[in-house]
Amino acid sequence: MPTDLSPLIAATARWLTVSYPPSGGALASALCEAQARQAVSVAAWLRYPTDIDAGLVTMAGPGGAARLDWITGAEPAGEDGRDDDWAWRTWVDEVVASWAAALLTDPELAALAVAALADGEHASDATVEFRRLLAPEDADRRAAALLRHPDLLAPVSELHHDQLLDRLGPGRALAA
Repeated sequence: MPTDLSPLIAATARWLTVSYPPSGGALASALCEAQARQAVSVAAWLRYPTDIDAGLVTMAGPGGAARLDWITGAEPAGEDGRDDDWAWRTWVDEVVASWAAALLTDPELAALAVAALADGEHASDATVEFRRLLAPEDADRRAAALLRHPDLLAPVSELHHDQLLDRLGPGRALAA
């Protein structure tokens, strides 16, 4: 059973950067994508913490971006009605996108989520650094101004926020 979450991570990160594009040129685009990928990786590894979980979503498919597109007002297909260029959207995971949006807009929640990865199987394979997610520099913040804007991401991050808090567990709950 395949357990590679990289298609889900790539598609969901792409959805975030298409929906909340970078501000600037090629460097800004790369910085924005790096932040999106880090947030989506953390969210995907939390959502699918075991190889069995990852294998099941790989077999069944994550569900696609239809609801997210509707919420953000994105066009689900090209103007000519063809879906050829939009097939990657079928690999977008709504819950992972929602959790990643929450992590991008809440530094304390992002730190708790990264700490929680120690309980899963994915991060144990290699040392993973999430510096752009946890401690973005000024250039990172400028590049991802839309991607990190709490008000803009609120409709997406609020979709499954309670599930994220549940996943983090009562021992990791945020202080009220």
